[in-house]
Amino acid sequence: MRLYNLLSKEELAIRLAQETDPRITVSFYSYHAIENPQTFRDEMYEAFNELHVLGRIFVASEGINAQCSVPEPNFEKLRAYLYQFEPMNGLRLNTAADNSGTSFLKLKIKVRNKIVADGIDDPNFDVHNNGKYLKAEEFNELSENPETVIIDMRNHYEYEVGHFKNAIEIPSDTFREQLPMALDMLKGKEDKPVIMYCTGGIRCEKASAYFRYKGFKEVYHVEGGIIHYVNNVRQKGLENKFIGKNFVFDDRLGERISEDVIANCHQCGNPCDTHTNCKNDGCHLLFIQCEACAEKYKGCCSEECLNVFELPLEIQKELRKGIDKGQMVHGKSLKRKLVN
Repeated sequence: MRLYNLLSKEELAIRLAQETDPRITVSFYSYHAIENPQTFRDEMYEAFNELHVLGRIFVASEGINAQCSVPEPNFEKLRAYLYQFEPMNGLRLNTAADNSGTSFLKLKIKVRNKIVADGIDDPNFDVHNNGKYLKAEEFNELSENPETVIIDMRNHYEYEVGHFKNAIEIPSDTFREQLPMALDMLKGKEDKPVIMYCTGGIRCEKASAYFRYKGFKEVYHVEGGIIHYVNNVRQKGLENKFIGKNFVFDDRLGERISEDVIANCHQCGNPCDTHTNCKNDGCHLLFIQCEACAEKYKGCCSEECLNVFELPLEIQKELRKGIDKGQMVHGKSLKRKLVN
């Protein structure tokens, strides 16, 4: 059996559109030792492919990190497959707040050195010595304490479109950069209650353990991240303290949590929180663009990229040869200026 996808994006989109069963978007993670990540990956690919799972999964010796979608009739089969592994028995499966099922086109399972790149090489650090979980109602209560420090352990472009009220932004592009930056920003607050949160909880498992390792006394993190919090708030009729959109790393690029639009179009400055990637394949900058600017620039981030986008495809391909785009994200660390 082939253990990877060979279909084009167009073929995959047609195949997805022809499905009759609705899909559920699911995310999950587990920090546990995997002796042979490549073998585990290959076996999982076969099982997931049979269940028609689509998504992006990372496997490493330290565990698994997954964002995927599954046809609704196969959801319990997916759960049963995961629960057969003792470390994942009872694993929380976060279902998306905006469960459109259009989040992924194909199945990708990759072996990585770590499921979350953290830059930590200290052999004495233990990811399992993490902070205390907070349920939605517990977070709401503790966040009202004026002594409590709430920190957002996501990237700056995630924070920009949505975050918890009174949360501190750690203005970084990557989790690796963020950990030492967060410690420096919170210097002197080691005795304060610290709540951290991220999208689904995986980054905070590590971050809360790291803060405890570095001497912080009272460290908490939101159980299941924003996704689980929002689902609980809606189910229990609690006050929602998250404002704006929750950025997600799939084709949706965001799910609406509250009606507040707290960001602005990176081109004209009007209120907008819709992320997109520049249509110029030699750029693919991730940025926020309103409908008017999307029409004006045809989905491109600048006049320069628009000019390239309108060239014949063969010329575009020639121009792209040898280009290393790196991490193309509009924000604090990127030395790039969009049109006004």
